Amino acid sequence: MHAQSRFPNKLLPYILLSPSIVVIAVFFIIPTVKSIYQSFFRVSPFGDRRIFVGFDNFVRLFNSPAYVQSLLRTLIFATAVVLIGLSFCMIVAVLLNQRIRGMSVFRTFFIWTYAISPAIAGTIWALMFNPATGPVVYLVKLLSGKSINWMNDGRLALAIVIVAAVWKMLGYNVIFYLAGLQAIPTELLEAASIDGANGIKRFFRVTFPLLSPTTFFLLIMNMLYAFFEVFGLIDIMTKGGPGNATEVLVYKLYKDGFISIDIGFASAQSVVLFVFVTVLTILQFRYTQQKVFYG
Repeated sequence: MHAQSRFPNKLLPYILLSPSIVVIAVFFIIPTVKSIYQSFFRVSPFGDRRIFVGFDNFVRLFNSPAYVQSLLRTLIFATAVVLIGLSFCMIVAVLLNQRIRGMSVFRTFFIWTYAISPAIAGTIWALMFNPATGPVVYLVKLLSGKSINWMNDGRLALAIVIVAAVWKMLGYNVIFYLAGLQAIPTELLEAASIDGANGIKRFFRVTFPLLSPTTFFLLIMNMLYAFFEVFGLIDIMTKGGPGNATEVLVYKLYKDGFISIDIGFASAQSVVLFVFVTVLTILQFRYTQQKVFYG
């Protein structure tokens, strides 16, 4: 029986953990507690006066037509990002999993999108659809003879932000799908081929079911991304406009908190988002390791 290893100093583990604990406390625990506390108050713009209002901020939140519309818009946005993103990335991963000369170059090309920041990604897409100098606008005008200001149309602007969000997560999703595909035993695919299954049948009867744990993990991660990590894209590309066409929950929180200076109302919104992300995180930890789902 092996002797249990011990630290020479009982304080050493805590010393090693202290930097991480400080970072978590400063950037997560303290802001979370403060947001929960402020959500029960009406705070003056300068923060020098506050009135306890209980759950009034939450009642006001769910009675606000603007917030309800933003919530519905966020659900539509997140659903589109998840469905389009996972479907497209799975197809790309299957194509990149082929044994073709120079495939590593193509893999790098598809994966690099995740390495850039949301602000840079937003700048790239904003420049592509710039009404004066955008290459997409110029190409559409060349082919159709019409000049379209994409960002002035609410539906088109939302569609462009969805495409940009899918593109931003392309590398992340493809990496996980590639790892999942390469973990599938080749014997299973060979056995399916011997049984007479063509490529499509092998994919839906063998490959797709074996990718179900990966797909569920990416489903949760992409939902979190669509709800919380698209601020940079939207702020650079549309700033929530035109009108409120691209104002998702995280951007509405920013506008109410930092532009309208309605601290209590914005804090209530952050608490709602915190509850949502907590639920998604619990689902991820609880079900990611579940068995494969066969059709």
